[in-house]
Amino acid sequence: MTGELDTIPIDMEDPRPERPNLMGILVDILETLLLSVVLFFLINAVSARIRIDGSSMEPNLHHGEFVIVSKINYKIGEPERGDVVVFDFPRNITQEYIKRVIGLPGEEIKIENGQVFVNDVALTEPYLKMDPKYEGEWIVQENELFVLGDNRNNSSDSHNWGMVPMENVVGEALLVYWPPTSWGLVNGANPVLASD
Repeated sequence: MTGELDTIPIDMEDPRPERPNLMGILVDILETLLLSVVLFFLINAVSARIRIDGSSMEPNLHHGEFVIVSKINYKIGEPERGDVVVFDFPRNITQEYIKRVIGLPGEEIKIENGQVFVNDVALTEPYLKMDPKYEGEWIVQENELFVLGDNRNNSSDSHNWGMVPMENVVGEALLVYWPPTSWGLVNGANPVLASD
């Protein structure tokens, strides 16, 4: 024994975590904000959210419910009878309306004795609470839609003010997302022509 202490090198690590530098934090915040902005614009490019205002779509959609609208469905396809659509009101494009497609381009719509007819064929509509109490005849031109509210006798729709130009259509209403008790698909039942 020589009296000298044997020393063993110990690699001591600082138990305290490294503090990120200020520049790293700012870069992280900037990336998060940029991703949020991109997602916001992407979501708004393909969808919209609207609030139901009024009772024109009862008993299927109710005042105060929030609905997700697809903006791309009609860019890759055509509206079909029974679709619930959101559109800019033809007489005031600053207002958005929500109604159900009843007549397609080239069709003749007739309402008499509480029954809707498309090209003289009766339309069965399982989603209605009450039959319409009004009558009339309309011809749907190219690039137009004939729309009616589900609450037929309490709805401002094509029977009052005419057709909806396709260019006014924002998209197809797909899903009620608020309140949670109302959550579900918008198009539960579709109309059927008696000849189908």
